[in-house]
Amino acid sequence: MNLTPALALPKIGLSRLHALVPKYKINYRPYVTLAVALFLSLATFAQDSAAPPAQEPAPAQDSDTITTIRRTVSEVNVVFTVTDKHGHYVKDLKKEDFKVVDDGRPAIEIRSFSRQTDLPLEVGLLVDASNSVRDRFKFEQQSAIEFLNQTIRPKYDKAFVVGFDSTPEVTQDFTDDGGLLADGVHALRPGGGTAMYDAIYFASRDKLLKGIEPGVPARRAIILLTDGDDNQSHVTREEAIEMAERAEVIIYTISTNISGSKSTGDKVLQRIADATGGRAFFPFQLTDVANAFGEIQDELRSQYALSYKPAGFAMDGRYRSIEISVLNHKAYHVRSRHGYYAPTR
Repeated sequence: MNLTPALALPKIGLSRLHALVPKYKINYRPYVTLAVALFLSLATFAQDSAAPPAQEPAPAQDSDTITTIRRTVSEVNVVFTVTDKHGHYVKDLKKEDFKVVDDGRPAIEIRSFSRQTDLPLEVGLLVDASNSVRDRFKFEQQSAIEFLNQTIRPKYDKAFVVGFDSTPEVTQDFTDDGGLLADGVHALRPGGGTAMYDAIYFASRDKLLKGIEPGVPARRAIILLTDGDDNQSHVTREEAIEMAERAEVIIYTISTNISGSKSTGDKVLQRIADATGGRAFFPFQLTDVANAFGEIQDELRSQYALSYKPAGFAMDGRYRSIEISVLNHKAYHVRSRHGYYAPTR
């Protein structure tokens, strides 16, 4: 029975009902009161019947999470550099010049490509503050400050400073203020053992990984200034590298070994840089440290970025290799991270 039309009846006051009821010599007021009460009950029933049944609220969905899943499955982002046979940066290549092989299979397509000379930077400066570098610490501090002042653009880039001996210590969190970064470098004090792998792991996981926006290419880099000798870390070298790869971080290493011959620590620094698509620098004398910082700055302004859709992708957490080559230019060398870890469901 459709009672909804009752809701459309005009409101009838008692004076109106008085006029409609014949003036018999009986007391009709109780009947009028009963009729009004019945009408109101029917109107309320009609409203309840017409209203849609109450439903449990749908569980809230985080749109960012949905986007993350879609983009993670379909795209891989890579930042890389290209040099010629003389080591000079090649900056004028186009999307069509590149071939991408993911886990041994050609990528389905390159979805986006750009020259990233102006992409904002997120840089972590990790400085060895152990006893092993005490004699050259002041000069390294000044070189690092000069690098940050020339590289970090206010309101565009940002950096943080970590000193490490037996534990990593943030002396300046993310900022674009050169003065604050300089204060952070000056706050470093040498002393204690060396936990280099722990510092890389911490900076990658707790600082740079948290800033990743799925589907958005970014340039994340760690500048690691150390002699490469680790004697107190809780994580291994490969665990530190894996965390850097998960955070899509390129690591540039600057050796503070100025003995004139390569040490075991230098080989470790080379391995870390190669695995993440960075470079390892081995200054022959103390003044060459500043030159190494200068070369890193040039490279950060000479990069490409592309995203591609891999073939045969599975969310199995497995490590997948990346190979990027320049078509028709065999002498060109591409330097990028070696691979990435697929997400898990």
